[in-house]
Amino acid sequence: MTISAVISVKDQQIVWAGDAGDRSLLWGGFKRGGKIKLSNRLVSLVLYGSAAAGDRQEEFSDYNILCVLTRITPRELSDSEPIFRWWREHGSPSPLLLSQQEMEAAAACFVIEFKDIQRQHQLLAGKDVISTLAVDNRFYSAQVEHDLRAKLLRLRQKASGMLSEPDLLRRLLLDSVSTFCVLFRHALILHGSEGPAAKRAVIVAASQRFGFDPLPFEKLLAIRERKLKAREVEPAALLGPYLEAISVVISAVHELVQ
Repeated sequence: MTISAVISVKDQQIVWAGDAGDRSLLWGGFKRGGKIKLSNRLVSLVLYGSAAAGDRQEEFSDYNILCVLTRITPRELSDSEPIFRWWREHGSPSPLLLSQQEMEAAAACFVIEFKDIQRQHQLLAGKDVISTLAVDNRFYSAQVEHDLRAKLLRLRQKASGMLSEPDLLRRLLLDSVSTFCVLFRHALILHGSEGPAAKRAVIVAASQRFGFDPLPFEKLLAIRERKLKAREVEPAALLGPYLEAISVVISAVHELVQ
């Protein structure tokens, strides 16, 4: 499904999907069944992530939405519940909800996420609160190292229970590779590179800069791109060099943090 089929802007109306019926987002509020909700509380609606970057892979990627409101209380959560539930049922995570007041503080805590949103986003409705947002870099390198280590620990924990089940292990690696591409891009940026947006370009640049074997990542990306059949790849053979590459990048980032 293309992005135009999922989000279509007409007369300030953003339709969440081709079969949305009366379920749509309107500038000024959410509309469902003719009842206006969140009226005058919607500040900005932003598409971000792989769909905004043009690097979305149908079977593995979501549509990510940032919804900025004037305030967020239990009332706003209740008003948004029906459309958010419907959005999840169509395979994407609930929109990220932030109030306008907490944007700057959130950007200081989630440097990776907001740098990515600033770099690749599409304004769907309201004001552009992203392009001019000041992102505090003081904790940038620490967050990159933290996220790399946390994802590696989680990967090891899950893989340890799947080594005898190749289909599960393969899916685990396929689901994780996108996250590590993001974190490798930020490791490159920390080391003075511009950091390419496309996943394959990230792996090429990172393998050259940090000195690891790109083959496990290239094979996983080929499966995601449907250029290689999943059953042609033995996941257990990929696991060792995959984990080693992640550790190499962690060490390179750690040297900057010290």
